[in-house]
Amino acid sequence: MTTHHESQVPATTEEPLANPGLPEHTWRPTDVHESAEKRAERQVASLYGASAVFTLLFVVAYFSLDVDDNWTTFGGYGASTVALGACLGAALLCIGIGTIQWARKLMADHEMVEMRHAVRSSDEDRQETLAALDAGAGESGITRRPLIRNSLLGAVGLLGVPAVVLLRDLGPTPGQVANAEEGTGLEHTIWAEGVRVVRDVVGTPIRPGDLIIGDLVNAVPDGLFDLEGIELQQQKAKAAVIVVKMEPGDIIPGEGREDWSVDGIQVYSKICSHVGCPISLYERTTHHVLCPCHQSTFDLADSAKVVFGPAARPLPQLPLSVDGEGYLVAQSDFTEPVGPSYWERNA
Repeated sequence: MTTHHESQVPATTEEPLANPGLPEHTWRPTDVHESAEKRAERQVASLYGASAVFTLLFVVAYFSLDVDDNWTTFGGYGASTVALGACLGAALLCIGIGTIQWARKLMADHEMVEMRHAVRSSDEDRQETLAALDAGAGESGITRRPLIRNSLLGAVGLLGVPAVVLLRDLGPTPGQVANAEEGTGLEHTIWAEGVRVVRDVVGTPIRPGDLIIGDLVNAVPDGLFDLEGIELQQQKAKAAVIVVKMEPGDIIPGEGREDWSVDGIQVYSKICSHVGCPISLYERTTHHVLCPCHQSTFDLADSAKVVFGPAARPLPQLPLSVDGEGYLVAQSDFTEPVGPSYWERNA
């Protein structure tokens, strides 16, 4: 039931107005008619239920409508954009309207007068405030209106589903690898058996005779520049390599890597295994390559092992061979993920 009272002020406090006056309280239909109260309760629960339905429709639209659909709807916007925006907006709107209806028609209805007081409330006022909060929680009826409480919790809880679904748009996970040859996911690049090693920017293939001892060349896989836009940048960020040539006798091949070099030429990932900076600062006499970001140093003569700095892993090496026309080609993709560590990787 609605109560009508005035706040009490200490006797020592001088009131600016002896009686500020309050209009006669008007009872709401839901305060005096049980049928109106039940009807309002059903309205609020229905709005929360509608929010849950719109949330589920958001998920359905996300998976059923392709963002690349050619057909459009209102104002030239794609069907996916309109459906996702409308469903999520309607879900939030229904919760908002339902909560407003709950407050206007079912929560306790008070008129209060409160005098100004010092910045810091007294201990008594603080205790009274806590008591008022407890009373407000009880007067809201959330404990004795399970229909509203449960429908609200369901609607708000389901709003977490779109947030989880939208995490897919952050990019493929390491396990989402449909075809290794396409370089999908974090575990693969577009390097594959027979793919030529070509110079970065110009795209010309490389023969062993084109290099001399001490050379370091920035290179990419052949076909990379057939890609465009974001796909080009994503693939280059994983597939960029450095090609170095040294005396064959200086090379200490890793276990199982005895045939990964050609006439002293080796190919390593250009992406630092610390935080992913591009590497190309080469010291030809020591065969060390330095990352400019945090000074991680790798020995390219010894499987690019870390000799200094914060990097925890060697640079991945690309198995190398020569094709029938004498050009450098990859034997396969990298045998381990390139770039900085992430928790799902096995190597």
